[in-house]
Parts: sequence; C-alpha cells; structure tokens
Amino acid sequence: MITETARKVFEIHVEELTEWGKRPHKHNFFEIVYVEKGSGFQCINHHEFEYREGNIFLLPPLDCHSFRIKEPSRFYFVRFTDHYFLNSEGLTDYNAWFDRVAYILANYNKVPGDIIASERERKFIIDSIKSIYQEYLTADGYSESIITGTVASILNLLARSIEKRYVDQANSVDNRFGEVLRFINTNIGDSNKLKAQALADRFGISPSYFSEYFKKNAGVSLKDYIMEAKLRVVETKVLHTDLSLKEVAYQLGFTDSSHLAKTFKKTYGMTVSEFKQAGKVPCR
Repeated sequence: MITETARKVFEIHVEELTEWGKRPHKHNFFEIVYVEKGSGFQCINHHEFEYREGNIFLLPPLDCHSFRIKEPSRFYFVRFTDHYFLNSEGLTDYNAWFDRVAYILANYNKVPGDIIASERERKFIIDSIKSIYQEYLTADGYSESIITGTVASILNLLARSIEKRYVDQANSVDNRFGEVLRFINTNIGDSNKLKAQALADRFGISPSYFSEYFKKNAGVSLKDYIMEAKLRVVETKVLHTDLSLKEVAYQLGFTDSSHLAKTFKKTYGMTVSEFKQAGKVPCR
C-alpha cells in the first residue's frame, strides 16, 4: 500500500495520461479531480465508476483510488492538505468550514461517482479550476488570496452537492425525512435539539408517533442512529484534523474522552489510535 504525501500545502497539476502508471494508493491530502477530456474508469475503495469528459470528483484523504484509462485523458488535480486554509491569513476559516461539512464527508459513502448537482454548478467549478491553474502559474502577490477564495467557493459547492444527494435519497422514502436527517446531522453535538420531543415539535409529527416514524424510515432507532452519526463524525475528525480526543468528545456531546474511547472500541473493535493508524479502507 502506497500513501502519497503532498510536497506543499497546495498544488494544482494538469496531466495528460494514456495509462495510470501508479499502483492503487492513498494520499494525505484532499484532491479535486476534473476530467477535461478522455474516458475510462475511476476506482475508489474497490468500487468502479465510468468517468468521462466533464466529470468532477472529490477525494478525501486516505481513500484508496486509481484510474483505469480507456481513452487518453487530461486531468486537473487540485490537491491541498488540511493546513492549507490555516495558512491563509484568515481569508477562509478552514476549521469552521470543516465543522460545517464534517457530517457531509462522514455520510458521503465515498463510492466513485460524479457529485455535481447541476450543470450551472459544474460550469462554475470548471471555470474556477482553470482560473486557479492560471493564478498558480502567475504566482504574483495577489495569486494566493485569489486561489484561496476560489478553492473555498468550490468546496462549498461540492459540499452542497453531496448534501443534496444525501437528503434527496432520504426524501425519496418520505418527503420530510431527508430534512429530519439533515437537522440531526447538522446539530449532532446538541443533545437537547436531538430529543424525540424536540424533533417531533420541529417537524410537525406527533410525539407519540415520532420514534416509530423514525425507525420505520431509518431502519434503526433514533438513539442508535444518533450514536452511529456521532461516530462517523468522530472518524472524520480523527482522520482529518489534529483535534485531541478530549476536544472531539466535547464537540459531539460525549461525557468525556473515556466515554468516547470506550464507545468507539465497542463499536469498531479497535481503539481510536489504532483506527487512525490503520487509516480506513486497506488499499490492495
């Protein structure tokens, strides 16, 4: 298994490839991939998706991925570590952004696929990626600020697209249920807002029926769903931030770090530190 490491906190490359010369590998950075031309297959965590011109992918760190190229392909690779926005002189608060989208990354199933919700958004992202590339080549006194702001806009659009897919899937079961899940996940650290009575009042559902309604649509009880959702965010924060276990426990409403550690080990069969070292899906 190869873990590729970014040489800089931010990089953008354009590559024309007729074959994928690397073994399937992981990396320690986020990567936005835009396919300007060509076709073939993208593999993430041992699932394949047929890619074509115009596709855009978001690859979180430590996902196993590779490409199987069918027709000569031209890729834009936008790569940045979690420290990129920490060095941006406050232009973008990466920590605040990450907290806002952590549940999206946690619930995004990370199988291959294009995630853009609309062609308008696709055009904006493509134009933005090309503008970033030109600024990266220009590299004058304004370029870094321009690039940082543009990357932040792209990430917010990608987050919205991922969230829309997630909510729409839930709404296909019940036209309110996607909004129920969105509310739970965006307030996952606030126990008072996640009580059955509070949720029933918010969404106009009878309190005596809410628990049954939730289990019918989710397939698990509200209590179990909330714990699973919290642990998925724990996964994301453990792997993609430098927060201590105590800080993560506080943010997500666990009694303390010991409570979180015991719950995590009971669920995953390994300690948090063992999970972090393993880095999710093995890359074969």
